[in-house]
Amino acid sequence: MTDVTSSKSTRRPHHWRHDLIELAAMFTAVVVADSIAKTIAKGPDGPSLLVFSAIALVATAAFHTWWARRHSHASHAPPAGETDGRATAEAVTSPVRDEKEESAPPAETTLWRMRTTVADTPGSLAALCTVLARLGVDILTLQTHPLGDGTVDEFLLRAPADLSAQALARETAAAGGRDTWTERADAHDLVDTPTRVLGLATRTALDAAELPLALRQLLGRCTLHSVPAVSLTGRPTGEQAPVEGVLEETVMRLRDPHGGTLIIERPYLPFTPTEFARARALVELDARLGPRVPRSQDVLTLPEGNEITVRRADQRDLAAARAMHDRCSARTLGLRYHGPVGDAERYLDHLLSPRFGRTLAVQTASGRLVALGHLLWDGDETEVALLVEDDWQRRGIGSELLGRLVAMAEETGCDSVYAVTQSSNTGMVAAMRALNLPLDYQIEEGTLVITARLAPAPRPAARTQQEQPHEGARRAER
Repeated sequence: MTDVTSSKSTRRPHHWRHDLIELAAMFTAVVVADSIAKTIAKGPDGPSLLVFSAIALVATAAFHTWWARRHSHASHAPPAGETDGRATAEAVTSPVRDEKEESAPPAETTLWRMRTTVADTPGSLAALCTVLARLGVDILTLQTHPLGDGTVDEFLLRAPADLSAQALARETAAAGGRDTWTERADAHDLVDTPTRVLGLATRTALDAAELPLALRQLLGRCTLHSVPAVSLTGRPTGEQAPVEGVLEETVMRLRDPHGGTLIIERPYLPFTPTEFARARALVELDARLGPRVPRSQDVLTLPEGNEITVRRADQRDLAAARAMHDRCSARTLGLRYHGPVGDAERYLDHLLSPRFGRTLAVQTASGRLVALGHLLWDGDETEVALLVEDDWQRRGIGSELLGRLVAMAEETGCDSVYAVTQSSNTGMVAAMRALNLPLDYQIEEGTLVITARLAPAPRPAARTQQEQPHEGARRAER
């Protein structure tokens, strides 16, 4: 329960009222004394008794006034040791100051994520928290990652806007922190860790294609590569992580339930054993649930009146996708895969795997597959790719697929998507332009790379440790 004191109750009492009452009481006492004096004045000691009574009355009134004033000051003074003379003066005028403080706008703050390593000794965390409190920093969440030679503490902080990352790291180091790393945070980081992990597990359980995205969101900005155990040509790649996985500073290797290895890299910040355990638990959940893809579908009507169905696809659609390849012309396959037409079918198993992204399929009323759209996780980038059967081109199917793929990318938090094509592929170029998004064009290894910006690029995060840029290599052949 909160105690509320009005401003009227904090004002200094009006002492003149008490003085007036005391004066009236004194006057009444004098009248009474005079009456008594007149009664006893006729006695032999009457004058002396009258003088003595007057002196006693004046002394009593003076003592009462002094005593009342002393206790009035003591009741309004702050406890000893908590203030000085200036603070006492401010306490008298506190109602005015409080009104000003209530009307003043709140101070601007910034959210930071900070990770630092402290000694695993009693009081080390308390010393760090004391320094943060002195800087006016509010600790919103705290996670601890035990290590062999210390403890990694990860904070979500609300700090004054004028506190720089460098100053924050410097004060942290003075309090015993080392290997400090800071990054700007946003409102999404305000969700507590158990809730966030449960949400990621739920998404992974509903859709196998969510595992790479869940790992990214769990571990922060990182690069994830899925290396199959067998190459497209059928040769072993030599990538097969042990069942328990491998943790090597900034690289994490986990066994892929579909075969091969999941390689997760974060060059700017080493992984902790706690993060490794969480990532491995998500991968084990994916392995236990097996293949799964949401089976929702939308029925659309083309301008000429034909109905098509758009749905999610996976490796169970491999046979139908191969049959569609057989009906496509060499030119269509060449524009899509940018390589020998005979190798096109080798990519299908890779493209339909939920480990590498999401796939949308378009089928006719008779159930024939006539188009595929892919949203592919390429390291820390995202690629879109389309293949429409010759007889169904120029009907708006490609634009419909592309719009849905871009919407998926936005839902997953991607800042941009890119498409690898050729300048002669006017259909793909037109579909990208129809998105009404900022586009960047770049010629790369004889192909045209079109990048669509889905959202304004975030401001570079201030860091206390330099992060080397890591560019994911775009695949020229899909």
